[in-house]
Amino acid sequence: MTDAAPTNDGQQFDRLPETPDDREVDGRASRREVLDWWDERFGIEPTVFEEYSFWEKGAGKVWIFNGEATDPSEVEAIGMTFLRTRQDHWKPTGRAVSRFGAHATKNVIELDPEQAVTFAAGEDQDLPEWDGDWGYLIATHEVAGEQAPIGVGLYLYDELRSVVPKGSRADLPVVE
Repeated sequence: MTDAAPTNDGQQFDRLPETPDDREVDGRASRREVLDWWDERFGIEPTVFEEYSFWEKGAGKVWIFNGEATDPSEVEAIGMTFLRTRQDHWKPTGRAVSRFGAHATKNVIELDPEQAVTFAAGEDQDLPEWDGDWGYLIATHEVAGEQAPIGVGLYLYDELRSVVPKGSRADLPVVE
């Protein structure tokens, strides 16, 4: 018998612990840390995620599932990928931003039509006029009179870097 702490098994889903004090696997984020991060970074209230459970598969790939699962360890996917946590800076997924980004109240960069086309095509662009935080941002564009999330951007040194995955890039027509 061993007293070794549990380790992450990258081949199975494990539920995130409720709080850091409940953590058994070193480096695994807790539900509280995930909710706090979305609130602090994007102003998305924790109540938005009340009906969701959070799971890790792999090293820091956090998935979100609407509801509960008793033992998802045997499945390949549950819900959708939501957040990457085991790196210096946590990164939201494009799917998470598309689904929950409309709730964001900060670190949202509104792009004009030409900027949105450039961003959706996966191209970086100079945007020295942004006066908000550096780091990951939610990029939005006006659709039918309202701002709609179009992806995750990384803002550094007056440049918005599009981190839209190649398979999700789009050629959008410029509509004035």
